[in-house]
Amino acid sequence: MTVFILPGDVDDVTVASGGNTYDRRMCELLGLEKATVPGRWPTPSTKARVALSQTLGEIPDGSVVLIDGLVACGVPEVVVPQARRLRLVVVLHLQLADETGLPAERAAGLDRREREVLRAATAVVATSEWAARRAIAHHGLDPRRVRTAPPGTDPAPLAAGTESGNRLLCLASVTQRKGHDVLAEALANLSDLPWTCVCVGSLRRDPGHARRIQAMIDKLGLTHKMILAGPLSDEDLNQTFNRTDLLVLPSRRETFGMVVTEALVRGVPVLTTNVDALPHTLGRDINKTPGLLVPPDDVPALTEALRRWLTEAELRDRLRDAARAREIEDWPTAAKRLAGVLR
Repeated sequence: MTVFILPGDVDDVTVASGGNTYDRRMCELLGLEKATVPGRWPTPSTKARVALSQTLGEIPDGSVVLIDGLVACGVPEVVVPQARRLRLVVVLHLQLADETGLPAERAAGLDRREREVLRAATAVVATSEWAARRAIAHHGLDPRRVRTAPPGTDPAPLAAGTESGNRLLCLASVTQRKGHDVLAEALANLSDLPWTCVCVGSLRRDPGHARRIQAMIDKLGLTHKMILAGPLSDEDLNQTFNRTDLLVLPSRRETFGMVVTEALVRGVPVLTTNVDALPHTLGRDINKTPGLLVPPDDVPALTEALRRWLTEAELRDRLRDAARAREIEDWPTAAKRLAGVLR
């Protein structure tokens, strides 16, 4: 049986992420043995490094081993020696240095460590074609060893939404990379219009930043309109989606953007940034794009796009039709792609 080595918080709903969801679903669908390693990855304690070394050391020589890049890429001193006897497949959800807000020196150090790990791995799995191309170019990897296995989605009923289109949802952990600060500033410019924006996502991945965003919301007078709801159960999230008219994801970086496809499978249009893999995840069929794209970190552009959505009924109807027509890959199909890499 193939082992998949995962961060210890993979099942913790209070720090839910697209990467954790991907890892769990692949374990379920492919029957992989899940081995979790507690620690603050990618810069773990000595105890966590020892635990990872022991986990890898107990696996027989020549075995195929999947390992989440968050666990693997920061500790080449642990992983690279094991790569000489195991066929390590690193699942790269996000290049470590791409996390927004890292000091330059730390980002450079993580980048060097990641490069060492990826070059030693038997294969690297990226979650989008964009991410695969970037990993190859940035780290100088052999293209034959880099494969793509995008996430899937679960079937879901079409969202009911509202006729006015004024119920907005931002589904993302409250971290610098996700751009809640840009969203708050844009929404503050729309005080003349009726709207509510529920922000669903972990407040624990970067607690200090989450507190700053809440303070910003309060200062802008948005306390009762832009709500940091924290993580929700699957049932509550489904109910929230059913009341949603537009998903807003103002990310600064994104290697896939699973929440985009989760919205589209429900027929909910998406307003997101024209960055990294997001345009491809949204879909760029001319005149049928199921949403709107704006530059990252551009408050005026985001404000204008939101205003258009809230005031132009014809635009809302067109984007809803496009969202409902968008074909979205399911999880069993996604799992077959990863299974092909493992074979």
